[in-house]
Amino acid sequence: MTIMTYRQALNETLRAEMRRDVDVFLIGEEIGVFEGSYKITAGLLAEFGEKRVRDTPIAEEGFTGAAIGAAMLGLRPVVELMTINFSLIALDQIVNHAAKIYGMFGGQAKVPMVIRTPGGGGQQLGATHSQNIELYYAFVPGLKVVAPSSPADAKALLLAAIRDDDPVLFLENLALYNTKGEVPDDDSPAEIGRAAVTRAGADITLIAYSRTAMVALEVAASLAETDGIDVEVVDLRSLRPLDRDTIIDSVRKTHCAVVLEDDWLTYGIGAEVAATISDGAFDWLDAPVRRVAMAEVPMPYAKSLETAALPSAADAITAIRETLAQVARRTDAPLDSAEGRPE
Repeated sequence: MTIMTYRQALNETLRAEMRRDVDVFLIGEEIGVFEGSYKITAGLLAEFGEKRVRDTPIAEEGFTGAAIGAAMLGLRPVVELMTINFSLIALDQIVNHAAKIYGMFGGQAKVPMVIRTPGGGGQQLGATHSQNIELYYAFVPGLKVVAPSSPADAKALLLAAIRDDDPVLFLENLALYNTKGEVPDDDSPAEIGRAAVTRAGADITLIAYSRTAMVALEVAASLAETDGIDVEVVDLRSLRPLDRDTIIDSVRKTHCAVVLEDDWLTYGIGAEVAATISDGAFDWLDAPVRRVAMAEVPMPYAKSLETAALPSAADAITAIRETLAQVARRTDAPLDSAEGRPE
């Protein structure tokens, strides 16, 4: 194991895969000479040259389309979009081409490409640069969407994404780039579509992904110390395919759940998770599934308002305490009370 940042894990994995496979190349805005807006591609132009680290004009639709064509002809492009917000410029290429070509051509053409892109709030970048719009892509069959929360998962999931024969949207939250963690020295890829139980627990399940998966671990540690609450944390890691079995198994064990997410509540990832729990663990639930998400507003620029809009550890702690209090009230209520059976 080696201790490194999330940023270093991405950089070293890209370097290792480019050394391993000459068909892997990088393409995007300012990823060469400038080494990327967030320095993920630092040193790669010097090592691999302009043929494999390709700087592009500010034209997301154009260079994403070029990468799709390259992938169809046998290469393995890794596209860097400066922010997920700019992916909207390339939406037609991603949704109508990358996701559809394999099916429309009857499997005769594959699109083995990765689209790396950061997102998330908390950096005072304004409403149009701070969105969590992964739902747009997790909604689309033909795409795979992953959201690693730790340096170890960043490495393992990027290995898996580059080696996969399907197009993969690889989500990176800006708040994670400087976080540190242990990273295995081997090159074993993760399984796309497999969630991880990052902390076992018995009292309640807390489900999250990307940045909020790290917040969830903080919440679990805090509640264990202050309240003696044993929280099980499920890190989704993959949004499409979604590991419904791990979610259901956890909730069947703990009997209640809270979902913590950075996107908006309405139609968010948490809504799909809640529906999954309802389908697979309804009879095991002792309380309704609670969702904690971002405020239903465009992201404010002012730091105080931005902080207020984002879901916090305190918000998740409140939701967990209220859920367990509701369970306790129902458990303690007599079945033949004047007020009737417990809800």
